[in-house]
Amino acid sequence: MPTLDAWRINFTADPYCDMTAIVRQLYLLAHNTVVFLLSPVVSLQPMEPQICKIYLAFTNSVVISITSTIFCVAVGSMAAYALARIQYRPKFGNIMIFVLLTIGVIVTTNYAGVPWWMSSVVGLALFFFLARALGRHFKMSLGNGDILFWMISQRILPPIVVVIPLYVMFQAVRLLDTHLALIVLYAVANLPIVVWLMHDFFANLPIELEESAQLDGATRFGIFWEIVMPLTRPGLAATTLLILVLNWNEYLFAVFLSTVKVQTMPIMVAAKNTGEKGVLWWEMCAVTVVMIIPVIIMSVLLTRFISKGVLLGAVKG
Repeated sequence: MPTLDAWRINFTADPYCDMTAIVRQLYLLAHNTVVFLLSPVVSLQPMEPQICKIYLAFTNSVVISITSTIFCVAVGSMAAYALARIQYRPKFGNIMIFVLLTIGVIVTTNYAGVPWWMSSVVGLALFFFLARALGRHFKMSLGNGDILFWMISQRILPPIVVVIPLYVMFQAVRLLDTHLALIVLYAVANLPIVVWLMHDFFANLPIELEESAQLDGATRFGIFWEIVMPLTRPGLAATTLLILVLNWNEYLFAVFLSTVKVQTMPIMVAAKNTGEKGVLWWEMCAVTVVMIIPVIIMSVLLTRFISKGVLLGAVKG
């Protein structure tokens, strides 16, 4: 197991060091990084406390980022396909009823001491009853374009504004400082981006392919899974890579909603900027190298799908 000193690159010993020395130092950095990643698997000897923290943060980042990306892309793709093929006409009055009942649920949960699950069930029941009873009296309705604009407009809101409400909410449902809280939060935060990007890919597909499949007896989900998704594979790969990078580099929510138990790599890198010994550049370089490895691997794996989509779009006929 390499110690932290093994990651130090000594460029200051000789100000006129040649390129061979630099390459040798970079090779040692890469070698010790690989040994660090594989040592917990192939060795049973105890690791240094600092290495244990880095390995724990790396594992947390992998689990949280990949899980939230899969969930976000799966749900967002289905929502984007629905908005591209089905015309929705939600009544504006029903939306306002839902917003008011949501505010009522939050108030009763935080100030009246009612359990969150009970207030949520009662709020949903009231919403369905009022929407059924009063919905026919509402005239103003929205369209798919309004829904898309509303979803992407959620990204305009600064994340710092919702940090405290999210902290209170996760604390109320006892999900604070858990993997599930960050997974759900990352997926929901990036869901509008997936819907917005994938909607354009689905809308540009010829609908005649889906109509032919329907005549052959294919179901809506079968058409989506077996016909639509393979045709939009380049767009799906690009969207997945973008969401993975956003989840992997997310810092604000992780630093407010987690501790050492579910600490992620961005927090570990930022921690090297503060300390009694000042900025630990050698440790920061080592942690940064470990942090960028999964993104590079995913980029290499998804590049061929993205390149194929670019070439197909550039060839006429």
